Amino acid sequence: MNYIETIFWISIALLFYSYVGYGMIVYGILRVRNLFNRKKERPNLIKQGSLPNATILIAAYNEIDCISEKVQNTLALEYPENKLQVMFVTDGSDDGTPDLLKRFDGIEVLHQDKRQGKIAAINRAMRHVQTPIVVFSDANTLLNKSAIWEITKHYQNPKVGAVAGEKRIKQTAKDSASGAGEGLYWKYESFLKKLDSDLYSVVGAAGEIFSIRTDLFNAVDADTILDDFIISLRIAQKGYRVMYEPNAYAIEEPCFSMKEEFTRKVRICAGGFQSVLRLKELLNPFRYGILSFQYFSHRVLRWVVNPFVLLALLPINCILMLKIGGNYTFLFVAQSMFYLLSILGWHLKKKKLRVKLLFAPYYFSMMNFAALIGFIRFIRNKQSVLWEKAKRVESKAVVGREDYI
Repeated sequence: MNYIETIFWISIALLFYSYVGYGMIVYGILRVRNLFNRKKERPNLIKQGSLPNATILIAAYNEIDCISEKVQNTLALEYPENKLQVMFVTDGSDDGTPDLLKRFDGIEVLHQDKRQGKIAAINRAMRHVQTPIVVFSDANTLLNKSAIWEITKHYQNPKVGAVAGEKRIKQTAKDSASGAGEGLYWKYESFLKKLDSDLYSVVGAAGEIFSIRTDLFNAVDADTILDDFIISLRIAQKGYRVMYEPNAYAIEEPCFSMKEEFTRKVRICAGGFQSVLRLKELLNPFRYGILSFQYFSHRVLRWVVNPFVLLALLPINCILMLKIGGNYTFLFVAQSMFYLLSILGWHLKKKKLRVKLLFAPYYFSMMNFAALIGFIRFIRNKQSVLWEKAKRVESKAVVGREDYI
């Protein structure tokens, strides 16, 4: 049984390292580094007269329900009007979104009737961007007023090629399992991004709010699923840092239901497998050094390795329990209880009963199951670049509010 036990404990170690240990190691490295380097890299806000020109680019497909709110939010951003261009690309929209956008002054609307997917729309729109900085944002998210200002300050450093903002999920006391689980996930993810940025570079930006130097953009393959991830990592491949700025954030409503969130996660996971394959060069530590360490630890393990480890861990644990017993019995019971809590969380959600204690195991299990389904879609080439956006909880937010968590 020695080899089975070895596989079991290696699996446990991988899971612990990926979800907890990596963050602990990076945090420790930063604490030690700060002992010897008391002067931290903290870019100062740029004086208004020195602010770079920037374009905020928003890809919007059939967003008639939220587009007016997005426009008002964008035009209210605290950045000199003569230095910020606002551009919407609405390719394929047939619900009146382009016509509504054209009623607003101060924005540029690019539209073609043919729908080819978000990345094709971005590739097309980038040919029209004339400013040195471009900020990408989604149509269904609201930005805090100082977001553009907070982002552009990082470009004082010529080594910075991109800046990732923070994604926040709006939450209330009446959150559903999807909302609370999604919010908890993004809080932890934001914490890790801050550590990554302080160590060297963020490994992947969220499409809700991120920016790049315009001249570093290269057109991305039209079948790319995770355009934000590929764009930001390819800039990091060129030797530039991708910084993280939590004071520039996008607020998004949680998914309407766990079914909607599961569908979205399956798509993201299929895109994750595609991205890992297309960015396989980043796994070469002799060429990319610390970036390879961050990429493997934070992304590859979670997307490509962990779902399969979790799938195998319970049956392996069962074999060890039957053959050896002892601690393996306790671990098997603990694993079983975790998944039972996940199932109970799913059942209570169907009954519209909210027990926050069950949100974490429910969301964790759902994400890893979505990764397995995403892998199947990826190998069968069944995940289209065209996708229907997930329904979100109806917003009653006031434009410009900054009191969301």
